[in-house]
Amino acid sequence: MENNIVYFKENFFSSGLTDIYSEQKEKVGELDLKSAFSSSIDVRDEKGFTVIKGGFRFFSNKWVMSDRIGHELGIVRAKISLFSKRYVYETRSDEYYITSPSFSRQYEILDDKQKLVAEFNKINGFFESAAYKLTNNSSKLSTPELIAVVMGVNAIRKRHNSNGASATT
Repeated sequence: MENNIVYFKENFFSSGLTDIYSEQKEKVGELDLKSAFSSSIDVRDEKGFTVIKGGFRFFSNKWVMSDRIGHELGIVRAKISLFSKRYVYETRSDEYYITSPSFSRQYEILDDKQKLVAEFNKINGFFESAAYKLTNNSSKLSTPELIAVVMGVNAIRKRHNSNGASATT
């Protein structure tokens, strides 16, 4: 699933399988939204094997990602910001900064040297489930890992919006 551009979305009730497509509209994987009552996800390859898992820790606002056997890859968390949406993805060796202007649907993922690693856009209408276009420019982060990061940002935003904490969303 190492495509530079992929498209994926949630289901309306935030549960079940949705397809991940390449720019040529070929199915390259699946996104398994575990349950409508939790925000846990699995990113699967084109053969249906889980590659990356993501979800919140118990009583935490940090999105934890792990590989298929449970080794932690990193954590996505929100950073407080008044005029933009800011998040950080921390791995064992690197930090990546996820930013977007306040009312924008476009996000950039930058490394610690401020080099563009990836970008994603929310591309759906108001009453539809969230859909994204992800452009991967990185040689360090895999497309499935970046999909899990995007879903983590989405889950954090949903959690903050439901709690009324719009200053960090």
